Amino acid sequence: MFTNSHQSIATRNFDVIVIGGGAAGCATAYNLAINGANVALLEQFDLNTQASGRNAGSLHGQIQFEPFHELGMKWARDFLPGLSFLASSLEIWKTLSEKLNTDLEVGGKGGLMVAESASDMLALEQKVKLENESGIASRIIDQKELHEMAPYISQKMLGAAFCPIEGKANPLVTAPAFAARAKDAGATIATGVEVLDISKENGKFKLQTNVGDFYGAKVVLTANAGLPKLAKSLGLDLPISDVPVQVSVTEQVEKFVNHLIYFTTEKLTFKQANSGSLLIGGGWPARYDKSGEAVLNLDSLQSNLRVALKVCPSISKVKIIRTWIGVGNGTPDHNPIIGELPGSPGAYVGMYPYMGFTASPLMGEVLSDLVLNGTSKIDIKPFSPTRF
Repeated sequence: MFTNSHQSIATRNFDVIVIGGGAAGCATAYNLAINGANVALLEQFDLNTQASGRNAGSLHGQIQFEPFHELGMKWARDFLPGLSFLASSLEIWKTLSEKLNTDLEVGGKGGLMVAESASDMLALEQKVKLENESGIASRIIDQKELHEMAPYISQKMLGAAFCPIEGKANPLVTAPAFAARAKDAGATIATGVEVLDISKENGKFKLQTNVGDFYGAKVVLTANAGLPKLAKSLGLDLPISDVPVQVSVTEQVEKFVNHLIYFTTEKLTFKQANSGSLLIGGGWPARYDKSGEAVLNLDSLQSNLRVALKVCPSISKVKIIRTWIGVGNGTPDHNPIIGELPGSPGAYVGMYPYMGFTASPLMGEVLSDLVLNGTSKIDIKPFSPTRF
């Protein structure tokens, strides 16, 4: 195992401490380490066991239909910086397996957002125009072309928006690969370390944890669900939601799905892993039991599978073998939160709502640049932590 036990850590003083062992945190630690920083990554649980490791591996590059439909054109225009962030991150994904010396199973032939009504097709046309403004070559395809590209889609679907930059990757290996290469570059990776409080002491950040104190000249917060508590200890309230969602996986079947599939009318993401298993999700909520634990919501499972069958009737005899609970972390405007915390110079935050797995390679680069150089290669003003 490439993580350090807290007992084996020789020093508790670092240039930078990254909090959160998901894809964004591990990518940040990697980029800091390869650029010469003495960096530690602290994770409360095991690496990649929260949002990053529980998602279905979709690589998103288009405006999602549900907020577009519910929040309208003004919201969509305000979201374009966030969309451009995803597109830039997808460019990094193309060569990431080689960079990390790990097969991340990056692939796919784009995304298809299918529609069964004329009104939804008109809405998709508006959405595609906005994506084109951001330099994304999305386009509308009619019923004939849809069924040439994806013959398994129901004949009742009238067409789709095709986004060529979308795809999939394996979420189980991505964060660990970043962490392994970070450690190769000298980073300290420690699991089982819960940060309880952050304060300033003698010009450094003091992190009180369940295994003693750590000190860093700078600190980076990437622990999505834990960000409100950590940011509050530094004087800032962050409106981050935390909603459990479900994903299902089927038995292995012959390869036939080459695209990331969405549906305009109801929640759905649908794709096929390299193993042959189908991954069915879309943000259907889990439920909480009496103890407050997130558990399977049978109504959501039935609804999710009903929608999947509506879009792809040929999977009716494929067996579901497992459904697991993921984590959906959101912001009110669906844009990421990136930047230095006000009143706490040297403390930075980075999170991308709902689609953080896609954003993680670029997030790591941006946060590393902010920490080391005080600047970023992209404009992060729209993502300010103080905008709420």
